[in-house]
Amino acid sequence: MSRLNRRRFIQAASAAGATFAISGTKSSAKIIGANERLNIAVAGVNGRGNSHIGGWTEQPNVQITYLIDPDQKVLDSKVKSLQGKQDGKVAGVSDVRKALEDKSLDAISVATPNHWHSLITIWAAQHGKHVYVEKPMSHDVVEGRICVEAQKKYGVVIQHGTQRRSEAGVAGLHEAIQAGKFGRLKISYGYCCKPRGSIGHKDVTTPPSHLNWDLWRGPAVTDYHPNLVHYNWHWFWKTGNGDLNNQGTHQLDVARWALDKDLTHPTRVMALGGRFQWDDQGETPNTMFAMAEYPNGQWVFFNVRNVNYKGYERQVENEYYFEDGGKIIRDLYYAPGKDKGEPVKVEKGHVTPGGNWGAFIAACRAGDPSMANGNVYDAHYGCVLGHLMNNSYRLGESAPFNSKAGSFGDNKDAYEHFMKLHTVMNKGVGIEEGSAQYVVGPTLRFDPETERHVGEHAEAANALLKDANSKGFEVPTAKTV
Repeated sequence: MSRLNRRRFIQAASAAGATFAISGTKSSAKIIGANERLNIAVAGVNGRGNSHIGGWTEQPNVQITYLIDPDQKVLDSKVKSLQGKQDGKVAGVSDVRKALEDKSLDAISVATPNHWHSLITIWAAQHGKHVYVEKPMSHDVVEGRICVEAQKKYGVVIQHGTQRRSEAGVAGLHEAIQAGKFGRLKISYGYCCKPRGSIGHKDVTTPPSHLNWDLWRGPAVTDYHPNLVHYNWHWFWKTGNGDLNNQGTHQLDVARWALDKDLTHPTRVMALGGRFQWDDQGETPNTMFAMAEYPNGQWVFFNVRNVNYKGYERQVENEYYFEDGGKIIRDLYYAPGKDKGEPVKVEKGHVTPGGNWGAFIAACRAGDPSMANGNVYDAHYGCVLGHLMNNSYRLGESAPFNSKAGSFGDNKDAYEHFMKLHTVMNKGVGIEEGSAQYVVGPTLRFDPETERHVGEHAEAANALLKDANSKGFEVPTAKTV
């Protein structure tokens, strides 16, 4: 894109900025006074739900009135452990709808598996409840848009569980980048490189008696097998989104946050990778390089690397590369052509204070959705970025494991960063060239306004924008929300 066209795009985006202003004001959402108790429910109390319980119990004048989980053993244990840690009683229920029908409930905190995130968010908004929803807010592109429409219609606070949105230091860095302190940003890069292991194989069978399978499965169309409950659902497409949109959602969100303001979605994406060595039941990749180009010519790159090996370098972080050759890596700025970095010094940026838990409570008390650190738009645009990358991978074809697997054209940056990953897998993990296969996804083109794919591969890619739902747990449409 020429600089003239870039300038025209930025001008048009700025003019359209009001179209993605957060909906809801102090007059359209319920205001809960500072001296009034805020009642909250936690849906999904295993794993991440423990952090939610701990976070809310530390907030002044906040009462957890419901714990919700379809596993009766887990639910009973969590209710028992919470009793006595707060003044009021907590009720344990298996069906989230029962809690949402309680008019005294002010908000719900969602820590269920991914396939439930959007539907609970939508149901809660329809009941006038504020929502703190774990990442990723959506399991697919379309249901994320319905969350946006629900927030616009009902004016509730929706905050995404991307805690870095509450860090003033990160906000300040991005404000400095967008102001041009380091030159024009070219590539915003995220990493989700943490070691994991094989999950083996477990056959489809009858769910245990203490698990309400109908409620655990909810909107997902899948049969029960023990590898789903309680964590490995992450590695199956019908319930999870792989590590790219699991842990990686945090780093994807940070990467997109640094781009020029008022951008929404990328216009083209591509991903390649594989599930190497483990030979297990999981479907999502444990190794991936993905990239997305935005209408203004900026890029987001992303790297997933989960296979453990001697000397494994854990990377859950972000890097920034500028058009003049400068870069920011691990809080050091490397000027163009320099091998020695200097500490990055920027002013603190704007966030609602109180950390992720406190900021949400403050927004609920004010009835002001714009106070959410990581609002419904931030959540949607960040999650869609990951969904599109995953969908390219899901439409990929096998290619020999070698340095020529990816077709990057004249994009030298993409080839350079792919080769860093390939070298790790080859020299570190020990995968010999030609001994395995990459899955190489096609370049998918995407229209940010319609949120639909266009051009080559559009039909197959658009089929992945919305998952099928189980009867009784259908996600509503934009018109019916």
